[in-house]
Amino acid sequence: MRIAVTGASGLIGGALTTALAGDGHEVVRLVRRETAAPDEVQWDPKARALDPGKLKGCGAVVHLAGAGVGDRRWTAARKTELYESRVLGTATVAAAVAAMDTPPSVLLCGTAIGYYGDTADRWVDEDSPAGTGFLAELVRDWEAAAEPAAAAGVRTAFARTGLVVARGGGAWGRLFPLFKAGLGGRLGNGRQFWSFIALQDEIAALRHILDTPALSGPVNLTAPEPLTNREVTAAMGRVLHRPTLATVPAPVLRAALGEFAGDVLGSQRVRPKRLLESGFTFAYPRIEQAISAALRTG
Repeated sequence: MRIAVTGASGLIGGALTTALAGDGHEVVRLVRRETAAPDEVQWDPKARALDPGKLKGCGAVVHLAGAGVGDRRWTAARKTELYESRVLGTATVAAAVAAMDTPPSVLLCGTAIGYYGDTADRWVDEDSPAGTGFLAELVRDWEAAAEPAAAAGVRTAFARTGLVVARGGGAWGRLFPLFKAGLGGRLGNGRQFWSFIALQDEIAALRHILDTPALSGPVNLTAPEPLTNREVTAAMGRVLHRPTLATVPAPVLRAALGEFAGDVLGSQRVRPKRLLESGFTFAYPRIEQAISAALRTG
């Protein structure tokens, strides 16, 4: 199958395109710079520019592009960048898909469990309402921007991803060096739930959504049993054989991260109901398994 992917240079996008190409799929990478290879197509999400003709023959489109949520402090300008990179990007891809002479069978957009806001110790799944706060509002508008594709009859799915356990990037990519140096520890009081997923399971789940016609709308990509930050910290120490005595008090996080600290200290206890009901099997459901897999493969 010919599959177009945005965000192919990112942690998840890079792993997904490698897996797809390894299985013989033709991957078309959407890039914002000038194209440098035959398998690249240029697009400009800010200008809402993507030629539908460049997607001709694609049986699926996977949209993963967007500015990193935790990469830097949330200033007003950064929040605008986060919003536009996701909402405008999704609107651009959806409009191009809807305008194709022969649309793909599926548009899969990567979004986030930030949709649910701070859930404390309450379980949430795909039937739960949106939470409050910047991230929840962002994800709500992000997903709504894909409506043109759905209105055109394209199966549209949203992979609401949790914290991806990987060494090569994302939040966990910054945790591994700290824990290896013996500087790891809980954040705040450590009672907040972290809904995690191994990178390998993330890629398998994305492919499962692509291959499962019954899956549309939101699909949570998180391991079945979220743990508290305190429990995750202890697991990191056990697997890496390092002490985990350090702590980062909430006021320090707020001073360093600004508004984003509220999401770091917030709790999200997410259940992957639709993924499990569709027959998906996690290879690394336990946190120790996910951490060990990241150490082996990156």
